[in-house]
This record gives sequence, structure tokens and C-alpha cells, in this order.
Amino acid sequence: MNNNSTFDRRGFLTRAAVGGATAAAGAALAAPAIAQEMPEVKWRLTSAFPKSLDTIYGGAEVLSKYLSEATGGKFQLQVFAAGEIVPGLQAQDAVTDGTVEACHTVGYYSWGKDPTFALGSAVPFAMSARAHNAWQYHGGGIDLYNEFLAGYNIFGLPGGNTGAQMGGWFRNEIKTVEDLKGLKIRVGGFAGKVLERLGAVPQQIAGGDIYPALEKGTIDASEWVGPYDDQKLGFFKVAPYYYYPGWWEGGPTVHFFMNKAKYEALPDNYKSLLHTACQAADANMLQKYDHLNPIALKELVASGAQLRPFSQEILDACFKAANEVYTELDASNPGFKKIWDSIKESRANWYLYNQTAEYTYDTFMMIQQRNQML
Repeated sequence: MNNNSTFDRRGFLTRAAVGGATAAAGAALAAPAIAQEMPEVKWRLTSAFPKSLDTIYGGAEVLSKYLSEATGGKFQLQVFAAGEIVPGLQAQDAVTDGTVEACHTVGYYSWGKDPTFALGSAVPFAMSARAHNAWQYHGGGIDLYNEFLAGYNIFGLPGGNTGAQMGGWFRNEIKTVEDLKGLKIRVGGFAGKVLERLGAVPQQIAGGDIYPALEKGTIDASEWVGPYDDQKLGFFKVAPYYYYPGWWEGGPTVHFFMNKAKYEALPDNYKSLLHTACQAADANMLQKYDHLNPIALKELVASGAQLRPFSQEILDACFKAANEVYTELDASNPGFKKIWDSIKESRANWYLYNQTAEYTYDTFMMIQQRNQML
């Protein structure tokens, strides 16, 4: 090789060294930028539910998992069961006052503060899970609800759904509206207000106290959730009549409530991730219940539960009473009326459309099932 070749080799090595140093410097400069995009965030979330309700409580654990995996552990959401930080019914308060950054709850637990809270979750004779989700995600429901929640220092996103719930467990059959008079039933919120108009006596009882209250006759009936969750508590042993549907919860949304100031302090990419992860957790819960409930219902019936539909007379009377309550709330609560008007418009459109393909297809397939063709 000649001198020029040696010089060229040396020049190449020199340039390579400079280039490598430049690349290393670039990587060093890039690292802080990436770190800024993925800062460490540690939030605490209090659930309104006990760990024993693994599917509904588990919705918060699913969200925590999604956030951690998507950020390499940078966004950590620590989940606490009801009672570990605050009682379940105080989860919303803990977010409002900043005790925790987030909670997983249903809006109707805060019905006593303002009935408008319930509209984000479920109210009597509103919509199914699918219809409610359509309204929330594409009918402006999330934005309308957050306009209301802002008054409580909250930003909320849907975080689960149980599907239409059952009507509850009854010690004796109820066939007419007359049978509701004097009936002591564990039910709260909006449903309790409606049933009270028909002569029932709503009771507020913690989940762990329902079974002994039914067994002793302290109460005559109790609503809970649906087959999968109800099965664990063994209600069929002391109140064998399992009524449906739970007309007060046609498709209740469980929400992730976040402290508004804490949410707004997040970088935009974390806000975007939260929206995506919450929607994924929302869908996952309903899908899981849809898988588990049919299996649990068959097992409950095999164990002695006796399925009963509410009579047309009872449903008609409850529908009428619910509309009377709505009329009163519309007149006294403008915030409630604004959201309820939006829900009613979506409800009317949904149940008109649903009479075509969905209803006809499902009805045909249910007939095949009854004929043992499936």
C-alpha cells in the first residue's frame, strides 16, 4: 500500500471515531428527551369494591397493568380495595379532596350529593350497556358528564360495565304491585326512590350483612349484581326466587374518576394513554362478565335458584313511577336535565334501530336455543 492509502485509512479511522463520538453525544442528548416524554408518575387508586368481586374490582388492576406495560413501569397505578384507604362509598370524596389521585366507582354511589352523578353510570329504564357506551363514546356523553364532574374537581372516563343486572333475590314470589307494599328490600339510590313510591321499604345494608339479614327475615329481598358475583354469596339458600331484569341497571358503567388537577398535570402522551387504557379496561370487564354470567346462572339454577321475570304489571308501574321522578328532577335540577335530555334522545334512537337486525336475530337464535338446536 502507498502512503496515500495509509493516510486514507487513518482519515477513515479518524472520521469514524469522530462520527462515533457524535453518535454517542447524540444518544446522550436524546436520553433526557425520552425521559421527559416518559416521566415517572405514581398514583394511588382506591376502589369502591372488595377484592372478592374479582371482575369488577379487577377492572382497576387491568388498568394498572396496561399503564405499566405501555410505559416500561414509568406510570404506576397502585390499587387499593375498599376500606384500605377509605370506605367504598367514600371513594369519590377521596378523589375530590385529593386524598388519592384516582378511584374506581359507580357514579350512583354519590346520588345523595346530586342525582346527576347517577346519569353517568345507570338510572332506571335508561339504556343497555351497548347503547350507553354508544352514547358515551360517540354521542357526547363523556364530555357532558365531565362538565358536571368538573364541579367536584373530577375528570372521569368509563372503566367497566356489568351488562344488564338481575333484579335480585326474594324470599317469596312477587306477582303484583300489591306484593311490593311493605317489602323490605336492600336497594339504594334511584331504584330505592322509585320502589318507595310503590310502597316498598328500601334498606341500606353492606354487602357482607345481606345474607344474615335475608336468613333472619330482617329484609325480604336484596339486589346485588348478576349471576357470577351473586353466586359467591349463596343468596339462593335463603331467598330462592331470582328475579329479572334489574330495570334500574340496564347497563351500568363503572368509572375511573381522576382528580382533575392531577389529570391535567399529566403530559399529553400520558393523557392519551389513559384514554386508550381506560377504554380497553372498560371493554374487558363487560366481555368477562358476558363470559362468566351464563355459566354461573346455569350453576345457580342447578343449585336451587328459581328464575322469575318481573310481571308486566310490576314493570309498567315501575316505569311510570320512574318517569314521575324524572319529571321532578328535570324541573328542579338543570344540570340533570341537560344530560338526561341527551340520554333520552340516544335511547329513543337506539331502541328504534334495535328492533330491526339485532332484535330479530337474537330472538330467532333464542328460539333455536329453546328448541335445543344450539
